[in-house]
Amino acid sequence: MNTRKIKHIFFWIIAITITVSSAIYQKKTGPTYPKTVEVNFSGENYKFNLIRSSEIGTPCDINIDLKGNTEITGSVFYKKYKVNEPWTELKLKEKTINKKAFFGKGDEQKVLSETLPSQQEAGKLEYFLELNKNGAIQFVEKENPVVIRFKGAVPTYVLLPHIIFMFLTMLFASITFIYVLAKNTKNTKKYAYFTFFSLIIGGMILGPIVQKYAFSEFWTGIPFGWDLTDNKTLIAFVAWTIAIILNLKKQRPLAYIISTLILYAVFTIPHSAFGSELNYETGKITQGIVIQNFMIF
Repeated sequence: MNTRKIKHIFFWIIAITITVSSAIYQKKTGPTYPKTVEVNFSGENYKFNLIRSSEIGTPCDINIDLKGNTEITGSVFYKKYKVNEPWTELKLKEKTINKKAFFGKGDEQKVLSETLPSQQEAGKLEYFLELNKNGAIQFVEKENPVVIRFKGAVPTYVLLPHIIFMFLTMLFASITFIYVLAKNTKNTKKYAYFTFFSLIIGGMILGPIVQKYAFSEFWTGIPFGWDLTDNKTLIAFVAWTIAIILNLKKQRPLAYIISTLILYAVFTIPHSAFGSELNYETGKITQGIVIQNFMIF
């Protein structure tokens, strides 16, 4: 293998690393990613996840894995988000579930569980836990209740291509940036076009379709609203449109660098941040911010 091929392979490894890192960051920092909490009873730690997203039509189960400790009981308290109403208490019940496995069926485990009532698209509930072990009571997230948002089911044949093309957008933008630095004009222009068309398909076409299935609206960004997911896609699209136009008749690699940096910047914003939110008073879907752990979503 000659030096030129090794260099190109190295470039692609860097681009893939950036893209995968970005995807992981997007997933774990978003307001719909499960929140990991930990409680301690008599020196024994219990760590479990509290869900922050639920699909309409499937049970919204709050499952608390307490390592099979039957001495611990508890309740989940919930109410509609941003609605002045009393908290509703549901007693947690022992339940056996199948622990998810990457392949096949996972192992069975006993959990404390209760099902929150489903809401319509973009509806949100906030909830916290009260756990009791032999009279010792601990509240979990009472001061900072967990917010869970409900969404409609998005068909796999729509969601998967959306994810793939958005992944490719970041990948092609990264390799474009690298080729600009390497002063490889031919590959720079080729992958800039790949970036642009992947962004159109994944963000500007499939993105609104996903939004429609999930929250009954095609577009809630500018000029119709302030949905941050829609708006950051729009910003990236405008930046890349300008870069492509500027490079039609003359090479202006700086435009590709700027548009890639803008893409990186908007992708650092957690996915679903300032997203669609049902206003229970008006019945209309707007946008909202959830503040948890000192991070604004």
